Amino acid sequence: MLEQADRVLALSPDLVCLQEVTPATAGAWAERLAEAGLTAELAPLPRSREGSRPLAVLTAARSPLEVVPVDEVPWPERVLAVRAGALEVVNVHSPISPKPGLAKVLTHEAVFRHLAVGSGPRLVLGDLNTPRREHPDGSVWTFARDRRGRLREDRGERWDAAESALIRGLERRGFRDAFRTLNGFEAKEPSWEWPRSGGGYRLDHLIASAEVAVTACSYRHDWRREDRLSDHSALVAELSVGAPAPR
Repeated sequence: MLEQADRVLALSPDLVCLQEVTPATAGAWAERLAEAGLTAELAPLPRSREGSRPLAVLTAARSPLEVVPVDEVPWPERVLAVRAGALEVVNVHSPISPKPGLAKVLTHEAVFRHLAVGSGPRLVLGDLNTPRREHPDGSVWTFARDRRGRLREDRGERWDAAESALIRGLERRGFRDAFRTLNGFEAKEPSWEWPRSGGGYRLDHLIASAEVAVTACSYRHDWRREDRLSDHSALVAELSVGAPAPR
């Protein structure tokens, strides 16, 4: 954890969003962030979660944070919305598909409902655990589909729509995938890869509303591949908050 914090704080960030924070690491992260001038908010950690480790999301910023409720999230430790100045940041770690009770579907639906109303500069970001595949034309296959793109009978259209809601469904409301907007759709850029067999998925995202100008957005694959600091590549972006760009 200490080496992870060193790498993050070496960037002199104004905003840090973490996923997979554990009861053992939460205090150390908050302390290190505070030393760097960042105030942290941690989603409530459950005492136990059947079939899953107790993992929470944490958001830290240089400005004071105000927690914003997000209704009907099945696992509250996996979604944290805060307001940092004029910017609302929704930090998400989506449950993986096999988790019971439609946890993944309900999480995406709850966050989409939250972002589909209201206005102002907003971000939704984190490990969204989707999509399964991205195509050069910008279309995506979710994990509701099999390797050939066919909709799985055990998941169906609701699952497909829920998974795509945050990365594509918010486009009509002015949001866009910051990485793809800046870098196009040709590069695969998996942020998680199978340890032995190769291949992987771009699961980690930054989705920004029209009022947020993102001028740089890239993955630190070296932190994962060479330095082994995480099984996910960190996403680093430069952004500013202002009026929406003219259409």
